[in-house]
Amino acid sequence: MGKDTPRAADNLVVEVSNLVKRYKETIALDHFNLSIKPGEVFGLLGPNGSGKTTAINCILQLLTYDKGEVRLFGEPMTPTRYDLKRCIGVVPQNLAVFDELTVRENIDYFCALYVPDKSSRRALVDEAIHFVGLEGYERFRPKKLSGGLARRLNIACGIAHKPELIILDEPTVAVDPQSRNAILEGILRLNAEGSTIIYTSHYMEEVEEICSRIMIMDKGRGVACGTNAELKAMIGTGEKLRIQLAGTPASAASAHADLLARVRELPHTLRAELEGDVLAVDCAAGAHNLADVLDLLSAQGVAFGRIYAEPPTLNDVFLEITGTELRD
Repeated sequence: MGKDTPRAADNLVVEVSNLVKRYKETIALDHFNLSIKPGEVFGLLGPNGSGKTTAINCILQLLTYDKGEVRLFGEPMTPTRYDLKRCIGVVPQNLAVFDELTVRENIDYFCALYVPDKSSRRALVDEAIHFVGLEGYERFRPKKLSGGLARRLNIACGIAHKPELIILDEPTVAVDPQSRNAILEGILRLNAEGSTIIYTSHYMEEVEEICSRIMIMDKGRGVACGTNAELKAMIGTGEKLRIQLAGTPASAASAHADLLARVRELPHTLRAELEGDVLAVDCAAGAHNLADVLDLLSAQGVAFGRIYAEPPTLNDVFLEITGTELRD
């Protein structure tokens, strides 16, 4: 962090209290609260329109808000706290680069906003180019880059000055799988080097993969917050079983009414349905759920093939808390 910015070791990096943001009749943030500790990779997960980007813009003082307080590094954040802003790197959802500048010139321009010394900046720009894997593209202009490479450039512009807090708003939207993996690996490396990360996304798989703590947002509120395991422990579903029944045509669901009734009577069954030739069973937490179902199938003389067992997902958490799916 900048030497002119006071900081205590036990301060939260981000502390948001009771934030309210209205757009006429629409409440974009509804008494929103957030706290992020040093060294976290903190995920803001929610569907489009849930308030993730609005929350970020209010934290950065890019939007005014109707009520609440924002503190960064233990200090009140205001539009003129440039000492705090120098410690932040922002990678916005939309590409924020200059088409008329090359890759190197773009990174150098944004780095110069924080680092005036040219010699120091040259080394930082070189490091950022290497970090995001843009070697060989330094003289390219953004329009000549693929979507994935352009996203990498966007990240390099936001992190070249080595900020202590990095905010990435949907950085993998519309990128190819190779670039997506490179971006996620890069985020974890930034965190390992000491940066605290805020990562917003509506891709639950990404958030589960890289975030140490997660807040699920909906309608401008944080509806649940915790580690991946803590969030999943909040709901009743322990595991989801999918068992392919051998020789069962998709139209034969009515022929298995007795079987479904017996599965539903098992101690930990929350839901049991026949989806084509697949028996779908959602279970509460239990040590022998799969064995219980398979024992029942064997006792009923029902042959089975492939078996899938998976823990609940964040989408299951969101569905149980809000009544809608995360991807809606």
